[in-house]
This record gives sequence, structure tokens and C-alpha cells, in this order.
Amino acid sequence: MCAVRLASRPLVQLARHHGFRCLGLCAFFHSIGMVGEQVVLGWYILELTDSAFMVGLALGVRNLPLLFAGIPAGVVADRGDRVRLLRASGFAMAIGTALLGLLVAVRLGGVGPALILTFVTGCARALHQTARQGYAHDIAGGDGLVHGLALVALTSRLGGLLGSLLAGFLIARLGSAAAYLAVAVGYLASALAMLPARPSDHASDANTGSMRADVFGFLGTIRRDRVLLHLMSLTAIAEVLGFSHQALLPSLARDVLRVGPEGLGVMTAARQVGGLAGISLTSGLGGARGYGPLFLTVLVAFGASLVALGFAPSFTVVLLILVGANALGAVTDVLAQTLIQLAVPSGLRGRAGGAWVVSIGMAPLGQFQVGALASLFGVSAALGVNGLALMAVGVATALLVPRLRRL
Repeated sequence: MCAVRLASRPLVQLARHHGFRCLGLCAFFHSIGMVGEQVVLGWYILELTDSAFMVGLALGVRNLPLLFAGIPAGVVADRGDRVRLLRASGFAMAIGTALLGLLVAVRLGGVGPALILTFVTGCARALHQTARQGYAHDIAGGDGLVHGLALVALTSRLGGLLGSLLAGFLIARLGSAAAYLAVAVGYLASALAMLPARPSDHASDANTGSMRADVFGFLGTIRRDRVLLHLMSLTAIAEVLGFSHQALLPSLARDVLRVGPEGLGVMTAARQVGGLAGISLTSGLGGARGYGPLFLTVLVAFGASLVALGFAPSFTVVLLILVGANALGAVTDVLAQTLIQLAVPSGLRGRAGGAWVVSIGMAPLGQFQVGALASLFGVSAALGVNGLALMAVGVATALLVPRLRRL
């Protein structure tokens, strides 16, 4: 498969590529399911337990497989056909969420089944995300990678916007079971979107050894490569301190702002709108130079936006700040993926995606932590503490790790 040659309008050029059209549709429908699942899971657990901590626990369990399965999934993505892996993972997520929806519909759901099936779909999502990053690099190449990932993120955010509003509407009108079934349809459509895609033919030497050797070999690479380790660490910290704010949205909607499940859907949609704004900024970036300083600057600004969210006085102001915070978060996300992909040799793209997945797999720690803080001290205090900590990490890294400033 040949990489796309990018002209002056890189997103337009990529959008004309058959593989990227399939991948974009896959990301769109996958995000309808993924974000819709986040909305319905948070609301369903809050209704069952009346606990912000349990919501954080449930969302943490949802992301826990990313931490443990990220590197093995990356090895699988390097060894196998990434198109087939995207199809298979989509079908697996559709089956898991449909089963949970049926259990909720017949009143056999509950915290236990929700956590178990959410964990299972999380394992499939780890494989999906590593294969998706590798396939994007197969098409766009190193020079166009940031634009390729931006295009995928753009379609993802559009899907997430629709998924969040749809889930909130369905919960309010028909209940959580209907929302879960809609999530399953989104995941199924993501798998079907890859049916016309040509099989990936990436060149890799990943098949020369055992799975175990490949996994431990890449772990050794992470240990030796300080830049890669720093990038993974910063990505994990951004996930723990920054993106964990999503775990507080159900409590913020119900207990602080009193806007109900539809309000939660609108708040989640505001996150997607912010993501679209952030991705539009990344689409204008030039070649792979100067990303390091930008990454650190945006990280600090992301933390500041969370502090502001903690002091927001009304629903309208909360929505505006969510847009800004998640615009910064989206830029952080795309730059982290790009820098990690560019830090490894071409034969390890799947494993680089796995490294990123492991980093965002630290999310459960943040969701447990922010849920506990909110239970003890309130939602505003939890947001303020995490925001200030993220700002401090960004500033300290800029001062103490000069190599990142030169990326």
C-alpha cells in the first residue's frame, strides 16, 4: 500500500484516498458507540449506586484493558492484517454491548454484569485502537501522519458528538437498555465500514519471533529509549489528570447542575465540539518539527482549563469551558500519538500504537482518584486539584527535559 503524497491541503488529499475513507467511516461509527457507551455506563451506574466513586470505578474498569493489553495488541497489529483486526474488534464490541443491553432490558443487569461486559469490550477496543493507528500510518506515511491522525480524530469527534446526544436522548426517553443497543449498532457499523477496505500489506519483521519475545523486546525498547518513555509518561499523566474529568460529568449533571441525562448528553457533546475545534488546529500544522514545545504548552493550558471548569457558575459556562478544555485535550491527544509513532522504526508502528494505548490505559487510576476526590471534597475541588497538578507537570517537564523541547 502506497503512502499518500500530501499537497497544500493535506486533509483533502487524504479524504480522497479509498483506505482513509473506509477508516474515517469506521472511526465515525466506532466513536458513536464508544462515546455513547461512556454516557450510558456513567448514568446507569450512578442510578444503581448513587455514587460518584462507583462511576469512576466503572469508567476505570472500561479502560483497564488498555493498560494490560496495549503492547500485546500492538504486536498482533504488527503481525496481522490491520483491516481484518478492525473488522473483528468492531464485531466483538457490538456483541458485548448488545448483550449488556438485553440484560438491562430484561432486568438482569446490575453493577457486576455491567463491569464484566464493559471490561470485555475494553479488550476489543485496545486491539481496535492499535490497529487503527498502524493502518493510518500505512496510508499516510511518516510525513503525513499528524494529518492522517487528525482526519481520523475529526471523524471520531463527529461520531462522538452524535453518539453523546443520541445516548442522552435515548436514556431519557426509552431507558439505558435502548441506549446500549444503539451503542451496539454503532460498533457493528464500524466493522461493516471496513469491509470494502483493501487488506493492509505493511512491511514488518514482526513475524520472525514469538509473541512473547516481541512483547518483551518492545518493553526493552521502551526502557532504553528515554524520549519514548517520557512521551508515554506524559500521555499517561494527561490521561490521569486531564481526561479523567469525564468521570465527573454524570455527578455534575445530576447533582450540581440538575440537568438530567439529556443535560449529560449535551455536556458530552460539548466535549466533542471542543475536540473538533482542536483537531481543526492540528490540521494546519506543518511537517514533523516543533511538536514537542507545542505538546508541552498545550498540556499546561489543558490543566488551566480544568481549574476554570471547577469554578464554572452555570450550565452555559460549563459547556463553554468543556469546549475549550477538550479542544486542548484533542490537540494533546493527536500530538502524543504522532510523537510516539515517529519515535519508533517503521516495523514497530503497531507496537507504537500499543505504547500509546498502554499510556491511555492509565485512565482507570485517574478515574478512581478523581471519583474518590469528588466523593470526599466535591466535584469542584477534584477538578481544581487535577488541573493544578497537570499544569505543574507540564511546566516541570519543559524545564527539566530539554530533549522534548527539541522534538
